[in-house]
Amino acid sequence: MGTHTVRAAVTLGAAALLSAGLATASAAPAAQSSATPEHAKPPRPVLVDCFWKPQARPDAFILACGDANSRLASLHWSAWNARSAVARGVNFVNDCKPYCAAGTFHSYPVIVRLDRPEPWKKNPQMKHFTRMSLVFTGARPDGAPRVVTYPLWN
Repeated sequence: MGTHTVRAAVTLGAAALLSAGLATASAAPAAQSSATPEHAKPPRPVLVDCFWKPQARPDAFILACGDANSRLASLHWSAWNARSAVARGVNFVNDCKPYCAAGTFHSYPVIVRLDRPEPWKKNPQMKHFTRMSLVFTGARPDGAPRVVTYPLWN
């Protein structure tokens, strides 16, 4: 074997070893950053809608799932955290006069507050708000108190 052939074989062998070492190093998992918190914050609670879909900061929400005779719209959220959520919006309520199918919807400005987060039965790792309070800031439906509180479905 000539010197040229030996030199070529040594060069090719060294290149193969070098590339194998680089491939192994690039495939190794990266070390975890010390900036990562020891335990991540749990996700914020959601609002479960009539179709069993989790929502965060929805712009609308149906209160009366069966007939949609009461619904929230134009929701603008000022807070949404692990304990509660607050929004301003409009509650559209059907007066059902003379009956609901022929009734008229009236709009009432409200403040919406969500609270009492609990694990959601459909997805226990996710929390959902279980109570909603509406504060009517102006006019309100006939016979309705200024603050109405609803349990939310699970």
